[in-house]
Amino acid sequence: MVDLPALAAPALAFLLACLGTRVLVGVLTRRAILDRPNERSSHSVPVPRGGGLAVVAAIAAGWIWLLAVDGAGHGAGDADPGADLWRRLVPLAAALALGAISFVDDLRSLGAGVRLGVQALAVAAGLWALDGRGALAAVAPAWIDLPLTALGWLWFVNLYNFMDGIDGITGTETVSIGVGLVGLALLGIAPASVAPVAALLVAAALGFLVWNWHPARIFLGDVGSVPLGYLLGFLLVGLAGTGIVGLAAALLLPLVYVVDATLTLGRRVARGENPAQAHREHVYQRAVIGGASHSAVCLRIAVANAALVALAWLAAPREPVIALAAGAVVVALLFVVLRPAPAPRRVKRA
Repeated sequence: MVDLPALAAPALAFLLACLGTRVLVGVLTRRAILDRPNERSSHSVPVPRGGGLAVVAAIAAGWIWLLAVDGAGHGAGDADPGADLWRRLVPLAAALALGAISFVDDLRSLGAGVRLGVQALAVAAGLWALDGRGALAAVAPAWIDLPLTALGWLWFVNLYNFMDGIDGITGTETVSIGVGLVGLALLGIAPASVAPVAALLVAAALGFLVWNWHPARIFLGDVGSVPLGYLLGFLLVGLAGTGIVGLAAALLLPLVYVVDATLTLGRRVARGENPAQAHREHVYQRAVIGGASHSAVCLRIAVANAALVALAWLAAPREPVIALAAGAVVVALLFVVLRPAPAPRRVKRA
């Protein structure tokens, strides 16, 4: 039976994100909170930054709605519908705290230590909300599971921010991962509690994409990308902790973002460069520099993500290792497709 009150939550999130983002376009422009082009930018005109304020507010409103109607908006790893209210509120409160500190960082840069400290506290709170079970809970003892999960989750929060470099890309990725999680919950692979929260994230991202699709009228900013990375990480960790199948599915869904960000970071560190410094070395950025439009790159990523979602839904429950191997092939093929064409060689005239 369709739960109409629960379905109203993503509808509310979409409307609030869409309308709120439109309002922010004007407000942020008037206050000159703009992302101005520089040598590392993928845009050529100043664009307001901070659309994540509407996205986070929309998610919060939908989350509270779910709690009010006793929806399944509790922790991704908690199958008990009577779960303690605090455990159900902690991920949202942590995401709001991350949004607040990230908005301050958008306005005036904070030190990396401050940002990482708040993120670490949010991750610790999220693990508590998941009953102290990390991504490796089904295959490793807690003294291995929790530290590795915390480090992986911290990296995921930051890579989600690093990858938000062209119009529409993080909205596209959020919709892809969210749809994948909803499907896994409906198939019984992920806990049922994952579906309503994932649907909220999808709806809010779609509302934002109305204004962020190329050419973008507003950017997400750290205030949006960091909380989104945190909340998706929360759902993925809860899914991974259910067992080998859940772990494989949780690795497959964000594989494009994880591989691009991790390989790029590895190359920069190997060259002795500052990994936190802005750059244009991600695969998707090089594709744009090579002449592809923002929307074309996002659509190619969406197609690859659709293949990863299909693998998570259909292959991971039967052959998780083969599904992961196939996912690696999908990402490799995407990177080949996104590789810029070599510049034509000039023929020397005699």
